[in-house]
Formats: sequence, C-alpha cells, structure tokens
Amino acid sequence: VKMIEESEQMKSSAESKAANLADRLVPWCLGGTLLTYLLTGNATKAVSILMVDFSCALKLAMPISVLSAMRQCAESGVTVKGGKFLEAVAEADTIVFDKTGTLTHSQPRVAKIIPFGGRDEAEMLRLAACLEEHYPHSIANAVVAEAEQRGLLHEERHSKVEYVVAHGISSTIDGERVVIGSYHFVVEDEACKIPDERIFRHLPKEYSHLYLAIGGEIAAVICIEDPLRDEAKAVIDSLHSLGLSNIVMMTGDNERTAKSVAEKVGVDAYYAEVLPEDKAAFIRAEHKAGRRVIMIGDGVNDSPALSEADAGIAISTGAAIAREIADITISANDLYALVDLKRLSNALMNRIGRNYRTIIGFNLGLILLGAAGILPPATSALLHNASTLAIGLKSMTDLPA
Repeated sequence: VKMIEESEQMKSSAESKAANLADRLVPWCLGGTLLTYLLTGNATKAVSILMVDFSCALKLAMPISVLSAMRQCAESGVTVKGGKFLEAVAEADTIVFDKTGTLTHSQPRVAKIIPFGGRDEAEMLRLAACLEEHYPHSIANAVVAEAEQRGLLHEERHSKVEYVVAHGISSTIDGERVVIGSYHFVVEDEACKIPDERIFRHLPKEYSHLYLAIGGEIAAVICIEDPLRDEAKAVIDSLHSLGLSNIVMMTGDNERTAKSVAEKVGVDAYYAEVLPEDKAAFIRAEHKAGRRVIMIGDGVNDSPALSEADAGIAISTGAAIAREIADITISANDLYALVDLKRLSNALMNRIGRNYRTIIGFNLGLILLGAAGILPPATSALLHNASTLAIGLKSMTDLPA
C-alpha cells in the first residue's frame, strides 16, 4: 500500500491532469449520446458517439510517455524517482550548482602551504592532518593524503574533536585551542587574529583556502586545488540554450576563489562563503519570486537545499544522505548527463502536449462525424481504438536527444 501511495505522489501533474480530464469527459460523452438520440431519434448516430471515448488514450498515453522518458534517462546515466521531477526540470528557469564535486571533480589536492609566524610548513601540515583525518570530506582527505605522501606521521595529540557542519573542526592540543576550516569559521566566528595582513591579502585566488589557527592566531593557510571539470563551461552554455535563464553557483569558498571559478564557467551569479541554510533560504526566496528551481550538489551540506528545490539532483559518488534526499541522481563521469536530462525533460513535455492535442482533436472529430451520420459505429470504434494504439506505441519510442 505504501509503494502505491508513493507512486501516486511521484506522478507528474500532466499525468494527473490527463486522468482527471478523462474522468470529467465521460459524463459529457454519455450526455452527448443521449442528446443525439433525443434530437434525431437515430440510434445508430447515438451509438457512434458512444463508441468514442477520450479516457482510454488520455489515461494510457501520458504514463507511457513518462515511463519511456525515465527509461531513456536511465540509459544516459540518470536515475529519476518519478515523473513529477522530469516535469519540474522541464519547467525550471533557475539551477543552483554547488561548486565542489559538481563543477569540480571533487578530487582536491594540497597545492601550497603558507605558514605564518615562522612556523614550520611540515609541522603545520602534520597538525592539520591530525585533525582532518576525523572528517570524511574530500578536502580533509586531500590534507591527510598530502601528509602521507610526504611521510609525515600524525599521532593523536588532541582532545575530543568537535566538528561544526559547513564550518570546520576544533580541538585542544597541548592546552591550546586549535581550529581548522573556512575563513568564516576561523576568522569571523572564532575571531582568530591575522598575523600578516600583507601576505593574507595576496593569497593565491585560484585556490580554495583552509585556515589553521592555534591559540587564537592563524598559523597557516593551506591552499587546495580542485580542478574544474573539462566540460563545465560547455555544460553551462548548453543549459542556457535549453531555457535555463538563471544559473547560480553557491560555495563555501572565499570570494576570490568563487569569483575566479564563476568567470571561468560562465554562470549568471555566484555566492561565496555560504552555509547550508543559506542555500536553502536562496531557493525559498526564488520560489517566492515565482521561479522553479533545480539544485545540484553532492555533499551532506547540500541536503537542505536538495530537499527544498523543485528537483534536487545528486552526483552518484556523493554523500549517501544527498543521494537519498535527491529526486534525481546523475552519473559522476561527466556533467553532460545533466544536459541530457534537461533536453529529455523538455522533449517529454512537448510530447505530452502533442498527445493532448492529437487525442482531443481526433476523437472530437470522430464524435462529430458519428453524430452527422457519416461514420457508422463500427468504423468509429475501429478508428478510435487504432488511434489509441498508435499514440501509445508512439509514446514508447525514444525522445529526440
């Protein structure tokens, strides 16, 4: 029973409208049959109308079209949980990208370590790895991997580790509070001092920055390189051409890094140093403005926004909770699957609209010809059933990709 209830909730509004329209037309068909008999006294004309019904084709063609589109999506590496989400993708005018793991490969590496106050670079990396090994995140893994590659052992020297979602990690080592994370967390929330403003202002903007502070003062900045996907810009351009007028990138990275990435991929707007709740709030604001929104992300931090969006899309290699909450999952191999999804969704809605016009127009013609006595009941029934079969078979064919 639960599966049936869930499947009903996953139906697109086009499917529901078709079923409701078919039900509403039945009394009109019966009424037309009775009225024709009363006006003409001709049972043959009345039966010709009775042989034609809109409900068969309407109730068959729409679900078949949706199921065929979902099958085709699966062949392109896209898993869709229900027809309503294909409809949402087709109607969307705004798409929000999380940067890491979507526009980038989510295979970051440590590019550079900038120590402050005469501290040793290797020791700062060792300390960072000691903290980050407790956090299953791609950037944390990059720090730990770099320490291992350099042969730096990082013994457990700290007390209990506290992880603050979308911010960073804090602990105590040798009696001093140590924090590592974003600029917002370390500098603004923790109020850690910046030792050298000149160097700090000229941190390389092409990297993401991980800030390590000891005893209330920034001890090092770890520069993280996460290469953009080769296809990122081409995908953004394709999405623009397919009708998405507002493409937005949101990231927890600093302003300079976010701006650099945004300019390279060609998004319409970007937001830096955002928190999970900021992404969800942005989508709610877009909804209030009357827009339909797609959200694509891969991490735990993206889950609130994925849930808030009209269609939440997760990367197949992303966090388990993101894949669970998302309505659609795409392959991690490349982002072109997203273009295929948008193109197929648009084509599906075009097919559904065409089916509507064909079914209503053709069957209405049969009713009028039957009422005029031009078509006998047997011919009306044959043409009606043949058209239903033809439309159903056509709806099973592949959509233009």
